[in-house]
Amino acid sequence: MRVLVTGATGFVGTALCRRTHQEGWLVRGAVRNISDKERLPQGVEAAPIGSIGPDTQWESALAGVDIVVHLAARTHVTREIAPDPLRAFRFVNVQGTERLARVAAASGVKRFVYLSSVKVNGEGREEPYTELDPPAPEDPYGISKWETEQLLLRIAAETGMEIVIIRPPLVYGPGVKANFLTLMNIVARGVPLPFATVNNHRSLIYLDNLVDVIVACSTRPEAAGKTYLVSDATAVSTPELIRQIALAFDRPARLFTLSPQLLRFAAKLLNKTSTVDRLLGSLTVNTSKIRKELGWQPPYTMKDGLRKTAAWYMNTSKVENSR
Repeated sequence: MRVLVTGATGFVGTALCRRTHQEGWLVRGAVRNISDKERLPQGVEAAPIGSIGPDTQWESALAGVDIVVHLAARTHVTREIAPDPLRAFRFVNVQGTERLARVAAASGVKRFVYLSSVKVNGEGREEPYTELDPPAPEDPYGISKWETEQLLLRIAAETGMEIVIIRPPLVYGPGVKANFLTLMNIVARGVPLPFATVNNHRSLIYLDNLVDVIVACSTRPEAAGKTYLVSDATAVSTPELIRQIALAFDRPARLFTLSPQLLRFAAKLLNKTSTVDRLLGSLTVNTSKIRKELGWQPPYTMKDGLRKTAAWYMNTSKVENSR
């Protein structure tokens, strides 16, 4: 079985390439330049394709491929400089994916697994999201992901290529970046955080749990044509997450109470409203569909995942401090 993984040198792609290669798959990683070959896990074949867009030449990368796992995307941009962000997201995520999917179908690819996002469902609410909820993306990234999902289902209907769509929440694990890494930095340094009485619920997914989902969705016949929301077994509140991260570092959590109103006011002054909204608000998913249809259960607990993430963080910090 030969798989083409896009985004193969990324956070999720590296872990997926390593897992599938270890299991005996023939793994080909799509990379921008041949020089990126050095960043691929050992044993993974490099397929340079340049930038992803509506004109990307995929034919050689797709030769002999049975399964495509499409992870590459234009993701959240902290400081957006594009004059039309939605257009920029559509160029890569919608038009680029359409090009890949159509060439894949013409090349005889049997299954196309697409990593979407829970942002297709929305930015959060008190009740868990399900696959039956009407999509309600709010930002350009989420909108582009939803448009891509619809496009892929149309291509599947036209060509017969099997499509599987996965919508994960925030992914954490060794190599994590962005807001989760920032939170780990703060907890590791013992900085007090004002979230002691926050009573919210957030779904997360550990990297190796997501990789396990992708493998199941790549191979299980029952997954064809399905969309799945996925997460770790349990949701967690912001203060509980901080406590668990601190425990993984073997140090106390430093939490104190500040009213949500004051937190939001401070966030507005610091232009951090969206970040604080995520720390205060709830976003959970109901994973009963994938558990029922594929019998999938997360192989790792959140405690396992945070412990491995903390170990990676401390090892990385030691290497950086020794330079």
